[in-house]
Amino acid sequence: MSKVVTRFAPSPTGFLHAGNYRTAVFAYLFAKQHAGTFLVRIEDTDRARSKPEYEQNIMETLAWLDVRSDTEIARSSDRVERHKEILAKLIESGAAYVSHEAKKDDSNQMVDVVRFRNSGTTVSFHDEIRGDITFDTTEHEDFVIARAVDDPLFHLAVIVDDGDAGVTHVIRGEDHISNTPRQILLQQALGYAVPVYAHLPLILGSDRSKLSKRKGAKALTEYRDQGVLAEAMLDYLASLGWHPGDDREYLTREELIRMFDLSRVQKGGAIFDETKLFSINQHWMRALSDEAFVARGELVAADESKLREAVPLLKDRAHTFSEVREMLAGELACLFAAPEIEREVLVRKEPADRPGLTKSALQGLLEPLRRLPGDVSAEVVKDTLMPLADAEEAKGKGGRGGVLWPLRYALSGQERSPDPFTLISILGAPESTARIEKAIAILE
Repeated sequence: MSKVVTRFAPSPTGFLHAGNYRTAVFAYLFAKQHAGTFLVRIEDTDRARSKPEYEQNIMETLAWLDVRSDTEIARSSDRVERHKEILAKLIESGAAYVSHEAKKDDSNQMVDVVRFRNSGTTVSFHDEIRGDITFDTTEHEDFVIARAVDDPLFHLAVIVDDGDAGVTHVIRGEDHISNTPRQILLQQALGYAVPVYAHLPLILGSDRSKLSKRKGAKALTEYRDQGVLAEAMLDYLASLGWHPGDDREYLTREELIRMFDLSRVQKGGAIFDETKLFSINQHWMRALSDEAFVARGELVAADESKLREAVPLLKDRAHTFSEVREMLAGELACLFAAPEIEREVLVRKEPADRPGLTKSALQGLLEPLRRLPGDVSAEVVKDTLMPLADAEEAKGKGGRGGVLWPLRYALSGQERSPDPFTLISILGAPESTARIEKAIAILE
């Protein structure tokens, strides 16, 4: 095999979605596995719809994923003179001609377009994913390759740009299969080598419809802003329509490069599943050291030591860093400031036939808590306090809930929070004792 050159050639006519970037990831992995070159080229031939903000988002997303071009990023619009030069050669050689015809709208205006002279031959090529494919090009007739002698269209521009860049493998979505015979005819007419083609299955939404940048599919930067890690997104995109050949679910960039193989790309469409993405993201969040977790999440809190102590809890419960920040501002806010509590909520689980249970239960917890060391695990706290809750359970109605509910609420001030044993292990026995005493005072 000659040196592998792949490319990602997005059109900046909307915010690209997961399906577009999956193509970039596959082209990148294939090039890296073969010690080849990965190129990025902006296909801005559609001048009316190409927008700078879409191109900027493409750049941001590729930089976030660290799927970077090995050369300076090119733009098709920067190569218009080269396209015009090739177009002129095609016309001069007779392979293309100027056609004076009615514009395809209701204006009845006549325009000069350039058509490629199609001989109507059979075009066959081998697709790395779909096998041998044959087209009868008669149906394409003499197809348009330029709006005018100085305005080449996509089909010509992409062939010239790929050919001049020495692209050896074109990895793209299966919706481009129908373009391939026309492009091969142009390659043959221009003397360019026909690259190896690999047409990927489409990425589908949860409703099994095709993802589309013009129908509201999310830009990947939205997931970045939700707190999805780049390594998680890369891992997930690579899994869409491809498998590594074993049962490994999580792969690093290095493992993906080593194991990627076009022969294991499936032919059927893959479903983009946010739940699966967030599950993979939680795996990669958990793989971070506690220090890296705080840094990557850009987490801040009034008490940094309490924040670090809360990291294992955050790793266990959150799937994105957006969820982490919501937890820190919500149910875990009690770790950084004493909560305000209400008497009615505190006694919510006190049975009518056992008045005073809440107060006596909290009072009974104080002495065992005072005997705990300053640095204590949730397991030790549970082993210390749970027997008291079990004892109340044996006495009748109210039971464990009559002890554990007011304890948790006194510590957190929240109706939803981590279990009280975990809270005590993070807050420490002295602070926990002070909060319980405050709750008892409310009940006086």
